[in-house]
Amino acid sequence: NLFNFACMKQYQAYIFDLDGTLLNTLDDLAASVNYALRSNGLPERTKDEVRQFVGNGVGKLIERAVPYGTPADVASTVLSTFKTYYINHSSDMTCPYRGVMEMLDTLRMHGKRVAVVSNKFDRATKELCLQYFGDRVEVAIGESDTVQRKPSPDGINEAMKQLGVSASDTVYIGDSDVDILTARNAGIPCISVLWGFRDKDFLLKHGAETLADSPLALIADIL
Repeated sequence: NLFNFACMKQYQAYIFDLDGTLLNTLDDLAASVNYALRSNGLPERTKDEVRQFVGNGVGKLIERAVPYGTPADVASTVLSTFKTYYINHSSDMTCPYRGVMEMLDTLRMHGKRVAVVSNKFDRATKELCLQYFGDRVEVAIGESDTVQRKPSPDGINEAMKQLGVSASDTVYIGDSDVDILTARNAGIPCISVLWGFRDKDFLLKHGAETLADSPLALIADIL
């Protein structure tokens, strides 16, 4: 189930990306992007286009979604529209990937610490984690005024601080090139997942060293 299985070991803390890693949020993200574009008289995007736009925070998502040359004030209004709409529609179609709940339960049952660090804005990150995972996720951190978005290591560093763990005991799990770079910047290993928004070739091209093809593969060393 794992590429580069020999590099796998048991860690004390497992920090996860959210979109494309624990939750399949693409349908709600695409619907919210298109609502914001449509509301401001701009052309809509396909779901596959939105898939390619996500991963660097909502500001970058909207910057990529609006047509080239869109005035800054219009783009700002689209972003505001998106945020307001998404916070009320972030769970219309969103659901955990198959095997995620069992994986999280197994990690917690074996005394592992679990956190989420996302480029989604902080309020949405915390609300989605609470709604879908309850106390399975101990710490949830998103982009805010005090935490720079990934690939800054701010979120991972804050999560490790709140969990009371060291970098040598921690791994970051995500589905994108941004996650690989974030883990590198934080000085911790990264496991790249193959069920998210980026494919195997893309991840390997961007420096992925350990790949997991299912949530249960992540806990194969524990079971």
